[in-house]
Amino acid sequence: MQQFLAVLIDAVNYASWLFIVASGLTLIYGVMRILNMAHGSLYALGAYTAASFVGFWSTHGYFPAGVFLMLIAAAVTVGVIMGPLIERGLLRLLYGKDEIVLLLATYALFLILEDVIKLGWGVDAYYVSQPYGLLGNVTLAGLSYPLYSFVVVGVAVAIGVGLSWVLNGTQRGKLLKAVIHDREVSQTLGINVSRYYMVTFTVGAILAAIGGAFTAPQISVSLGIGVEVIVLAFAVVVIGGLGSLPGAALGALIVGLARSLAVHYWPAVELFCVYFVMALVLVFRPQGLFAAPELRKI
Repeated sequence: MQQFLAVLIDAVNYASWLFIVASGLTLIYGVMRILNMAHGSLYALGAYTAASFVGFWSTHGYFPAGVFLMLIAAAVTVGVIMGPLIERGLLRLLYGKDEIVLLLATYALFLILEDVIKLGWGVDAYYVSQPYGLLGNVTLAGLSYPLYSFVVVGVAVAIGVGLSWVLNGTQRGKLLKAVIHDREVSQTLGINVSRYYMVTFTVGAILAAIGGAFTAPQISVSLGIGVEVIVLAFAVVVIGGLGSLPGAALGALIVGLARSLAVHYWPAVELFCVYFVMALVLVFRPQGLFAAPELRKI
């Protein structure tokens, strides 16, 4: 029973991190129909910027709890700068092109940003232990867990609830849904589609950076962290259904549970199990578990 509880807690913790990153990816695809390969680099930029902000804050001896504000500030800074820059500077020039062209463009941007990170922060790893160690541990059913892990769970829940409320409970969210369903008719009705695209991409960039910033205290921030996360995030959104927020949540939980079971009972297949689950879902439901029906113009 204790080991089963450990499996569930590890699965929820891992799924929370995955959902934070995948929610931005699925939001961008749902609105803009762009498979954003550069999402992994935005995640890495969030992690590196968080390491710099937290390091600056701690070095100057400011009040310790402020390191959590630094994580949020780092993510917002990356998203607000990089989101409009990428959307206005690159993606706007490619709207109307085939999705493969957009995919290749964001992949090229991913490679460029990886080199920008290398130029900006070098090749050495960064360690951000302050937020992780500040909260200490909590004991559940005889098992000790860092309390910081549950902070990440709380962030994921807040993001999921917040996005659902904006999309379903606000006027701007309903206008955004109109843009999703038919861009041309939305423009005809006076909706500023271009602005919605920029805001959507910026929010997606902030979500990617939040994933990186809040993961930074749990890992070694080093080159290549964006590669792993984009692969896993794609697996999550493919399982859940491209463009579906509930699908991203379910996909993250499925991947988290599969990985946790593998780690505890069969560690040799940890990497394989994620792709096995994705392949299994695609065999029986190629469009994903929560994919919306595709609209066809006649």
